[in-house]
Amino acid sequence: MAQAVTMPALGESVTEGTVTEWLKQVGDTVEVDEPIVEVSTDKVDSEVPSPYAGTITKILVEEDETVEVGTELCLIGEAGEADDSADEAPAEEPAEEPAPAEEPAPAPAEQAEAPSEEPAAPAAAGGETIEVKMPALGESVTEGTVSAWLKAVGDKIEEDEPLLEVSTDKVDSEVPSPASGYLVEIKVDEDETVDVDTVVAVISTGEPGAAPAEEPKEEAPAAPSPAPEAPAEPEPAPAPEAPAAPAAPSAPAPAPEAPAAPAAPAPAAPAPAATASGSYVTPIVRKLAKDKGVDLSEVQGTGIGGRIRKEDVLEAAQKAEEARRAAEATPAAPAAAPAAKPAFKIEPDTTLRGTTQKMSRLRQVIAERMHSSLQESAQLTTVVEVDVTRVANIRQRAKVPFQQREGTKLTFLPFFVKAATEALKAHPKLNAEIKGKEVEYFDHENIGIAVDTERGLLVPVIKNAGDLTISGIAKAINDLAERTRDNKVKPDELSGGTFTITNTGSGGALFDTPVLNSPQVGILGVGTIVKRPMVVKDAEGNETIGIRSMVYLALTYDHRLVDGADAARYLMTVKQRLEEGEFEAEVGL
Repeated sequence: MAQAVTMPALGESVTEGTVTEWLKQVGDTVEVDEPIVEVSTDKVDSEVPSPYAGTITKILVEEDETVEVGTELCLIGEAGEADDSADEAPAEEPAEEPAPAEEPAPAPAEQAEAPSEEPAAPAAAGGETIEVKMPALGESVTEGTVSAWLKAVGDKIEEDEPLLEVSTDKVDSEVPSPASGYLVEIKVDEDETVDVDTVVAVISTGEPGAAPAEEPKEEAPAAPSPAPEAPAEPEPAPAPEAPAAPAAPSAPAPAPEAPAAPAAPAPAAPAPAATASGSYVTPIVRKLAKDKGVDLSEVQGTGIGGRIRKEDVLEAAQKAEEARRAAEATPAAPAAAPAAKPAFKIEPDTTLRGTTQKMSRLRQVIAERMHSSLQESAQLTTVVEVDVTRVANIRQRAKVPFQQREGTKLTFLPFFVKAATEALKAHPKLNAEIKGKEVEYFDHENIGIAVDTERGLLVPVIKNAGDLTISGIAKAINDLAERTRDNKVKPDELSGGTFTITNTGSGGALFDTPVLNSPQVGILGVGTIVKRPMVVKDAEGNETIGIRSMVYLALTYDHRLVDGADAARYLMTVKQRLEEGEFEAEVGL
């Protein structure tokens, strides 16, 4: 029996998600935990793993479709299961076809849909049909969106092999196939959003082409001519029309052609001619390409519609590595005189230049939230300059032993997070939320850390940061940032923040005017640390000029609750804590 894969809950407050991309198509074989679909929500993009092993028999939610959590995304079953019904319907079809001479005309139309289901033909061979459902990608996520199907109807798929990509408001994820077999039906189109547990596709575990051998006895005289037509042109027909699928297997002649049924993905044949510049590339594939140093504009996709898949990137990386080794093996030319330092050159990025790309679900959510934040709150930004020379000296002395002891790097950011968090305890107005005509002042400090990723800006949250030492904060920052960039962060780790810190200085910016992460009322931007000549007073009040490590801190706040004086007092508390620099004990000095 086919089992459904549903749109998972990808976060505490997420109720829907958008299918970004199907990693598997109808007829593809999938294994348990193999990514089958990417889903995006307003907070994160995530791959949805298959809960079953088998063959995708039907995709219920198309790519770019938004559905509620729990909605069935696809069905997973055995390769032959979907054909049980396919073998019953044909019995009636042939009887009608021979009678009216006009019948053959509509017959091809009906049978055009058959190829999409033919991968399920193995039903007669005793295969099992498994439904692929939209998985729950988070504690409170109730729906997901099919971002892209990585497999097409008729494709063979292995258990745990990515079947489709699903996105929710918190994460994009590949959904792995729950079983090995063939994708026989896609029930959810790309960009369609469905609830968690909605069947999105059906997988059949049987061998394709086994069933047709039994049909010839009855159908021999009936459908010889229409049957061959089905596989010929209708292959691209929509997979969802399962009822018509049986028509093809009903013919005796097709017996030898049945094996071609799984090739229903014929539409993908032209794929190799497609290039990255004109096709959608999933965040996961884009990140892999970046890690491997592969230029996507030079990669030809072998997926549906020319889509570039992980395998294409890995193959390109392997070829590049082989070429590099071959070049190294070539005898080097005689050493020449040291070359002059090459002039600075800006390398153009041709991946997007001159193209029109579909905005990802996550990008749409970010755009909507940024605009909403500016419309719903009265935002102002106040800036102070801070001397962090003492912090810089402490970090310089402690970073090596700290990394050896704690197993993580000691950057400047943990010091800023520590000072900002302590200051929130003294200035509760910055650690609050406006709820209608009331204000909730939190008794805990959940600090969001803005992380730049290939998919867009995400903000994982350090829960109860006010209870952590610099060591604990450093570990939390490095762990969350790494998992966020690798798309492995959990949906619930992207919600619940009470205050946000963004390190704009990591890109060299002196300061920024960050936008509030609504419904929070404060966000602190940390600029880059630079050495500048400054006037310094000694203990006796004498002034001298010294080289100091300086940084700008920019606080954006909601003026509906926080006044300029409140913001200034908060920043001065942070400034004083950093300039005094009493952090030795916390870093092991």
